Amino acid sequence: MSAEAQAWTGGCQCGAVRYRLTVAPTGANVCHCRMCQKAGGGPFMVFAGVPLDHLVWTRGAPKAFASSAVAERGFCADCGTPLTYRIVGRDRISITLGSLDSPSDVAPKALYGAESKLAWADAVPALPRHDIANLFGPGVDVGSRQHPDHDT
Repeated sequence: MSAEAQAWTGGCQCGAVRYRLTVAPTGANVCHCRMCQKAGGGPFMVFAGVPLDHLVWTRGAPKAFASSAVAERGFCADCGTPLTYRIVGRDRISITLGSLDSPSDVAPKALYGAESKLAWADAVPALPRHDIANLFGPGVDVGSRQHPDHDT
């Protein structure tokens, strides 16, 4: 499927907020800044953006938090999933790649916030790898309560 024909959809983990992008997201990046670390609860966040009028909320809408004097972040008020980042006054909004239904379809091309990058972050790809099923043991049904990666 071509990038133009792809359905760019996503949403939060509980399904209360869903969206559709009417164009392919661009400018994909990883951000290691301290604000992104706190907003996402991890060592970095990953975003890609679209012009503001190309983001359509198809179910619910995010709550916004002005995380600084220049930016606001959108998140699901029910489950807390980070969904957007927008520089106030600009006609562009970024979505978190992890909130896309197909996050592997967009690859980051830049890294921001290098000054706040955690010292151990470069070592992550070399860590031993384990399937998540091995954490719980054979036959354990985790029983995910997350919304599926598609519209319902």
